[in-house]
Amino acid sequence: MNVRLLLLAVPLACVTADDGIWLFNQFPKERVKKAHGVAITDALLDRLRLASVRLEGGGSGSFVSPLGLVFTNHHVASDCIQKLSSSATDYMSNGFWAATAADEKPCPDESVNVLLEIRDVTARVNSAISASSSPAEATRKRKAARIEVEQECTQSSGGNLCQVVTLYSGGLEHLYRYKKYTDVRLVFAPEDSIAAFGGDPDNFEYPRYCLDFAFLRVYENGKPAATPNYLAWSKTGAREKDLMFVSGHPASTGRLATLAELEFFRDYSYPLNTETLAAIISALETYGKESAENKRIARDLLVALQNSYKAFSGFLGGLRDPALMARKRDEDATLRNAAARNAKQLEELNAVLGEVGSAYQSYRDFYKEYHFFEYRPVRGSDLFRIALNILRSGVEKAKPNSERLKEYTDSALPRTEQSMFAAIPIHESMEIVVVKAWLTAIQKELGPDHSLVKEALAGRTPAEAAEAYVRSSKLKDVAERKRLAADPAAAAASEDGMMKLARMVDPHGRRVKRQYEDRVQAAVENAASRIARVRYSLFGTGDYPDATFTLRLSFGPATGYTNRQGKPVPWATLFSGLYQRATGVEPYALPPRWKTPPKGFRLATPFNFVTTADTHGGNSGSPTVNANGEVTGILFDGNIESLPNRFVYRANDQRSVHVASQGIVEALRRIYKADRVLAEIGISVK
Repeated sequence: MNVRLLLLAVPLACVTADDGIWLFNQFPKERVKKAHGVAITDALLDRLRLASVRLEGGGSGSFVSPLGLVFTNHHVASDCIQKLSSSATDYMSNGFWAATAADEKPCPDESVNVLLEIRDVTARVNSAISASSSPAEATRKRKAARIEVEQECTQSSGGNLCQVVTLYSGGLEHLYRYKKYTDVRLVFAPEDSIAAFGGDPDNFEYPRYCLDFAFLRVYENGKPAATPNYLAWSKTGAREKDLMFVSGHPASTGRLATLAELEFFRDYSYPLNTETLAAIISALETYGKESAENKRIARDLLVALQNSYKAFSGFLGGLRDPALMARKRDEDATLRNAAARNAKQLEELNAVLGEVGSAYQSYRDFYKEYHFFEYRPVRGSDLFRIALNILRSGVEKAKPNSERLKEYTDSALPRTEQSMFAAIPIHESMEIVVVKAWLTAIQKELGPDHSLVKEALAGRTPAEAAEAYVRSSKLKDVAERKRLAADPAAAAASEDGMMKLARMVDPHGRRVKRQYEDRVQAAVENAASRIARVRYSLFGTGDYPDATFTLRLSFGPATGYTNRQGKPVPWATLFSGLYQRATGVEPYALPPRWKTPPKGFRLATPFNFVTTADTHGGNSGSPTVNANGEVTGILFDGNIESLPNRFVYRANDQRSVHVASQGIVEALRRIYKADRVLAEIGISVK
């Protein structure tokens, strides 16, 4: 959990002009007008909010037609694309285009959410806590109150998805009410070799040449959903110096993290993350080299893990930068100096910051177990994820709603069950690879004498144990999953290999989860509420909270920069640069239809471009719009220099990377002849 102070430790006047992942109900319209001369209306904000969507599989998107057409990244839709593919119909390699509505293919386990309402429930959540509540008790009471609010909302709104979102580490509690679409279908996707041109070497780099977009569609009652709040496509496209807005769902940031938390990330959690990711990546790369089919099977997971590895490496690099850490120390000092005007405030601030430091010192004692047993148990294994959900769902549903694990509350259970029972392709050979990697990691990091390590291996090598667990599992069969989920006693006694492994991990996961909640989260939440009181009295309100995978709005102009080698980098790349970059060898090989540009293809069309917009992981697929709310592109990445922006926003050479809307139109029109989708987004097919 991020420990977030209520506001930045510097006055707002010192904040960079384009800094901010803003709540829609706190968007700084006057600041934008003053800095950029652009007036943002409430009507535009409402349209952007209702047109922006969150994909529960991870990522953002937007409606771009009145018939439920969703515009997102190829790499956000790739989970669906991969699950619809096979060795005979490889839509990842060959692309996909539904020539008619009947050809649109259902995604096995994707959901799309649209934010309808934000309501402040801070007083309701905090009323559950008494002055005599211990930190651990207060945390449990807040959790129960949030679940109660969500349940009431779901029941009173006819089944809408309701989530209480904690902001400023408990300074605010907001209820987000969403309309949820569970029938999501694939409409269009380019080949992955052009969508992710440059592969891992070019990831988080710029200049870029990626056609990273796809179209999905949401359905209701078997028909395309009516979505009157949609974004029109710009007729001019992205232009240099134009102010751009990015509406999406950044997953998490640490701008308001205390120094103790950043030091914990730097010294413990991020090094372990990068080390374990590197091991899984290496194992999957070896597996992919064994055959073309193995390479196809592993492709989507491998790309996702490589992306995470590069991101964590960038975050870690930022935290190892003495200048960044010095700035965070200065922020702490600024806060303390401001509080020093009141002796009682300073005493309380020093006390709570000390409590946070002690909590993170305690976390070091069990973080590895938390990482392997609860945060990322058997990473990459669909079979294990399904097995653990089956096991836990039966146990949790028997409890009162307020006492359940978050994933199994009434509001969250439909999504959990959708994922649990989805008819997805499961490949035993790859499952063995990732289970072996996890067993190898826990043996190395926790030691051969750890009780779970001994039980899971039972005298076998990680390879032998992984083979046994996977080969003896029947959970590829959806009917078997449903049978076990419906009968907790059968799940508890099942001899299925992955169910046995889940039963081994579950008590350890629950143990470290409780340790985390009681020893870290409780101390942090208790401290945060007290820090909030100090900050309110010192600075007032008006800044943005850290990201929470909820809807935010960022802004910044399309502008180039000077890189760290002192060379100017243009605001946009052109299709002509793609052909100069292509070598014919992966990851710089073009798909067949791209190798020779067709007649009329305009090589001078902007392809990718950069802005100073403040974006982060989870923003992928966010629509990029101009001041009129018209689509000028889609966010798909940031440059490597932007990764430390997770902690401190800087805009000198840090940039968000987008696909230009006019480049997308040129590709749809000239390369794919996708007349149906062009007409639907209001663009001439000629």
